[in-house]
Amino acid sequence: MLVRTSDLTALASTLRHHRDLGVTEITLSGEYLQGPEDTLARQQRELQGCRRCKLCEGRSTIVFGSGNPRAELVVIGEGPGADEDALGEPFVGRSGKLLDRMLAAAGLAGRAFVTNTVYWRPPGNRTPAPAEQMICAPFVERTIQLVAPRLLLLVGGASAKAMLKRDEGILSLRGRWFEWRSEDGGLEIPALPTLHPAFLLRQPAAKKRAWSDLLTLAERLDRADRPA
Repeated sequence: MLVRTSDLTALASTLRHHRDLGVTEITLSGEYLQGPEDTLARQQRELQGCRRCKLCEGRSTIVFGSGNPRAELVVIGEGPGADEDALGEPFVGRSGKLLDRMLAAAGLAGRAFVTNTVYWRPPGNRTPAPAEQMICAPFVERTIQLVAPRLLLLVGGASAKAMLKRDEGILSLRGRWFEWRSEDGGLEIPALPTLHPAFLLRQPAAKKRAWSDLLTLAERLDRADRPA
């Protein structure tokens, strides 16, 4: 049987994912060479009953991710709120609608997969704690590996700090390009922090800065599509 390099890469990523879930023995079959659509769906099912942190105690459902599973862009927010917890999808409340409008206006509609640094709603819609983000980090990394985007958009200070392992505030980080690296250093993707839409709803004057960030990101994506 002829096996492509991309299939072997997918298999290795799947095996690492199962190791992180605590699985010590599996039977290999064709399902482990599936595309990102099926593999992401399986990861979501496997995480549904996760009890690795106390966020599971108040959740209604997992808020895993949504969008194009073969996207050029992965958008990573901080954590789900009440609306997201009720519907099981990220960015569906007022701030999510604003993000959708901004992505569409920048020509990025349909070109993104959206997720968060944690998959369950923190109590009272508080910011996820670093310890909670660390527990979800291997699975967020797995999602990035499966989607294989060209760029990351890190939405909000808690997302940017966790993904980039930096201490600066979002007003310092936003609009600057960084390199996100996988834990083993085998994958590097350019990442752009920006302001969270919930902040923009409270501070409308800051929208032009977030808009500038999205235009910068869209231009970089489109530049890669142009012939040399």
